[in-house]
Amino acid sequence: MTRWSPTDYNPDDFANRRHIGPSPAEMAEMLKAVGADSLDALIEQTVPAAIRQSEPLDWPALSEAALLARMEEVAKKNRVMTSLIGQGYYGAVTPPAIQRNILENPAWYTAYTPYQPEIAQGRLEALLNFQTMVSDLTGLPVANASLLDEATAAAEAMAMAKRQAKSKAGAFFVDRGLHPQTIAVIETRAAPLGIEVVIGAAEDLDPAQVFGAIFQYPGTYGHVRDLSGDIAALHVAGALAVIATDLLALCLLKEPGAMGADIAVGSAQRFGVPMGYGGPHAGFMSCKDELKRAMPGRIVGVSIDASGNRAYRLSLQTREQHIRREKATSNVCTAQALLAVMASFYAVFHGPVGLRAIAQRVHLNAVTVANALRAAGAEVAPDAFFDTITVRVGVGQAGILAAAEQRGINLRKVGRDRVGISVDETTDAGVIARLLDAFGIDEAAAPATLPAIPDDLLRDSDYLTHPVFHMNRAESEMMRYMRRLSDRDLALDRAMIPLGSCTMKLNAAAEMMPLTWPEFGALHPFAPRDQAAGYAEAIGDLVDKLCAITGYDAFSMQPNSGAQGEYAGLLTIAAYHRARGEDRDICLIPVSAHGTNPASAQMAGMKVVVVKSAPNGDIDLEDFSDKAAKAGDRLAAVMITYPSTHGVFEDTVREVCRITHEHGGQVYIDGANMNALVGLVKPGDIGGDVSHLNLHKTFAIPHGGGGPGMGPIGVKAHLAPFLPGDPREDDSGAVSAAPYGSASILLISWAYILMMGGAGLTQATRVAILNANYVASRLSGAYPILFMGNRGRVAHECILDTRPFAEHGITVDDIAKRLIDNGFHAPTMSWPVSGTLMVEPTESETKAEIDRFITALLAIRDEITEVAEGRISAEDSPLRHAPHTVEDLVAEWDRAYSREQGCFPPGAFRVDKYWPPVGRVDNAYGDRNLICTCPPLEDYAEAAE
Repeated sequence: MTRWSPTDYNPDDFANRRHIGPSPAEMAEMLKAVGADSLDALIEQTVPAAIRQSEPLDWPALSEAALLARMEEVAKKNRVMTSLIGQGYYGAVTPPAIQRNILENPAWYTAYTPYQPEIAQGRLEALLNFQTMVSDLTGLPVANASLLDEATAAAEAMAMAKRQAKSKAGAFFVDRGLHPQTIAVIETRAAPLGIEVVIGAAEDLDPAQVFGAIFQYPGTYGHVRDLSGDIAALHVAGALAVIATDLLALCLLKEPGAMGADIAVGSAQRFGVPMGYGGPHAGFMSCKDELKRAMPGRIVGVSIDASGNRAYRLSLQTREQHIRREKATSNVCTAQALLAVMASFYAVFHGPVGLRAIAQRVHLNAVTVANALRAAGAEVAPDAFFDTITVRVGVGQAGILAAAEQRGINLRKVGRDRVGISVDETTDAGVIARLLDAFGIDEAAAPATLPAIPDDLLRDSDYLTHPVFHMNRAESEMMRYMRRLSDRDLALDRAMIPLGSCTMKLNAAAEMMPLTWPEFGALHPFAPRDQAAGYAEAIGDLVDKLCAITGYDAFSMQPNSGAQGEYAGLLTIAAYHRARGEDRDICLIPVSAHGTNPASAQMAGMKVVVVKSAPNGDIDLEDFSDKAAKAGDRLAAVMITYPSTHGVFEDTVREVCRITHEHGGQVYIDGANMNALVGLVKPGDIGGDVSHLNLHKTFAIPHGGGGPGMGPIGVKAHLAPFLPGDPREDDSGAVSAAPYGSASILLISWAYILMMGGAGLTQATRVAILNANYVASRLSGAYPILFMGNRGRVAHECILDTRPFAEHGITVDDIAKRLIDNGFHAPTMSWPVSGTLMVEPTESETKAEIDRFITALLAIRDEITEVAEGRISAEDSPLRHAPHTVEDLVAEWDRAYSREQGCFPPGAFRVDKYWPPVGRVDNAYGDRNLICTCPPLEDYAEAAE
């Protein structure tokens, strides 16, 4: 008799052993708690049978080892060249300390947007450093905490100028020296807003005919000139001036603020962030003080906490699109926080002296190349430049480009007879020698010692004077500073983040590893396509699998945020209607749709008509039908979220689609809640014409503290011809700067899909629904569940109604802050229904962590009961004093509850307890005293007093 006992446990089963949290035994316990006989039975009770897909997702899963081997094989198909193409993208050196401690550190990349400031003080400080860096270098007093890329930042600046200019002109002037992809995105954004774009040479600008103008400085072909005269003329005419600029160049060049610019925009990519075939990179915007309340995106400000200590927070949040809905002026939902943090640490790492040294080295290398070419008889332009020149090569253009490529160098094709050269931080003597050899120059170039920048354009102002940019630059000190900031935050590496509609799931290490491989990170987005065969294979297979998952026929991978995906989807619908000669401009949006939808519709030039909800949270079909009929042949689209933002599968979704199509409209199904659909329901099969997918939600791209994100759009075949195109091509309809948006992070979603396999993805959806119903069942006696499906089930999230507690003086904010004491990020607050909490546990949370969360909420409910029964007042309760800090613990204790209850409530870890660095932040103080750059140290002391 043998003692051998075979096992069916597969340790390489990524989906069921690594990604999905609950074990089979735990699932059985959870099913018992929710009152379902099996997972199949629960899905039958939750997802209407009429919309379920008939065919399973059937591709096999890869183990982590097999995935990395496949990634390595694909990476080798990319050819990494030295790209001197420029055009807004440059080779950059990521200091290893930043790569290891920021980019590859889950404490930074798994964090959520800092809407709960008490548990985000670390990343808020890093983002404030970013704002200070941008403000100092551009010479403008207020900067935001990043935008999506340079091109979209320029488009946002145009819209901002339109709103703020005194001029009533309807045109916007675009300097033809702008990067081509920036011009393309500006044109896309302008059309639905009715803005005329005038492209020309700066000397052709007529200030009286425009409300604003944008100039590139340095220009796309290298030109630098003083723009003060052009800007002064614009101001006389009541117009605003925007400068698209380069942060490294501004370490040497006269800053935009010194020229009188109103707004500056650009990309922080070359501050230590890899090109990544297009992204992600942090766009930036800064502006004059009087424009700060009109600036889009997120702004970090300085405030105080309940004890008067300095605390950071997001300022001016009322502009957020989910609050202002159709009145929003921007739909910037995803910033690029992680990349902004990297860029800010690059500035801290090098300091102003180091940055100036890098800028001087880059510039003198460019001068060295220009001098050598001129000495050989070449015609080089311009005379004044920072890092970019063009060389007239006549009919030899193709030969020069080929010769450079043979030597491992990509140059930029400019017109028919020139090539462009942009040197960067990675350019050294060897690169210069190979470059000159491509032009037939074999003599070693004499290193330049004199600049090609006129004295009147050299910067004479200081920058980065705050002490944070003058730290001891020993790596030990840098490492400790990064660690101190990350320790102040609560990210997924510490605890569950149960945010409704944000799907904060596992970001597996194996999915992240290939991003920092040079074969993926070092590619220029405009490199020849044959050098990016690996990217083509990866993106092509990702598109195929997303089509299989969604039921759509084609995808655009360009939108680099979810809100931008919404916008791109609506533009695609609008282009389809125009091509058919139809003038349709009405968009129906139910109140149960995702919060960014109305802003996207408004920006796409559509008129928003809101549709009511029925008492059970479903779309009010009668109201919908009436409004669709009233819109008639003006009905362009309906935007629905499915399952709805109320957290239920509506039985009426097919009927909504039928009514829309009956009136000639198109159905946009928001992909925010795709985590409840994958493997069960295909939006393209139930009537959807277009959907965006939040790859940073459903498909495992980390949120990165508020970005990066990707929001590609899938469409049915009839819409495919109208998808956004390559921004380098005419009439492209491009919505972001690079052809594939933030291309490098598409690899994360591809890896996730490959390791999960079709069956694993479907099981993840099923378990996400189980986890949400488990939370709802366990909490339903303590908190009313606001919306349930017709069979008493929620989808992948549930809404806890905390409004009844208001009569006892307890707010949703009190509950959210008390959860911090338990070591949790709060669920989504007051959205989609004011005064509620929307909970989404996701499939990757274990039963133990979900139970800990439930324990915390039940203990909070007991504390509310104490207030309701008069045993303690709301003002004296731990709910009102939350969150509790270490300072509270050691200070004199005169509260009406014990230190134990206040600081170690049920659910909180004792040994590894998370202590928030600040108490409850005073939002009103922060808005009254708006400080958006690093304040001087004496201000910190005053705040403490």
